[in-house]
Amino acid sequence: MAVSSQVETVGSGASKAKVVAAGLLVIAGIAAFYLLAGQGGWVQWLALLVGLAAAALVFLWSNPGKDFVGYVKDSYNELKKVVWPTRPEAMKMTGYVFAFAIVLATFLWLTDLVVGWAIFDLLLGWRN
Repeated sequence: MAVSSQVETVGSGASKAKVVAAGLLVIAGIAAFYLLAGQGGWVQWLALLVGLAAAALVFLWSNPGKDFVGYVKDSYNELKKVVWPTRPEAMKMTGYVFAFAIVLATFLWLTDLVVGWAIFDLLLGWRN
């Protein structure tokens, strides 16, 4: 029996450094938000958004970021292939689901009544 000897590498050192840099940029943006509390609200939010945008750009240049972009593109292409039901079809299927839920709930309620009656009244002789 032959075993495949292919090993998938996690990523290069540069890619890992980019991910770490992106994390540090997020932390820097959050720190700037709190450190600039005396400057006014719009300055705080601008510093936070700049830090997050820079982190996003650095992450997207890394291998995991490129993999993520590829995943999003593949997901969008698969979403375009979905055949969505028409409104009447969706309403009909919703009605079926509600009807089935009501029938099942009624069945379970009746089963509970019968089993309870059989155990407590017939077997144990208890009266409710």
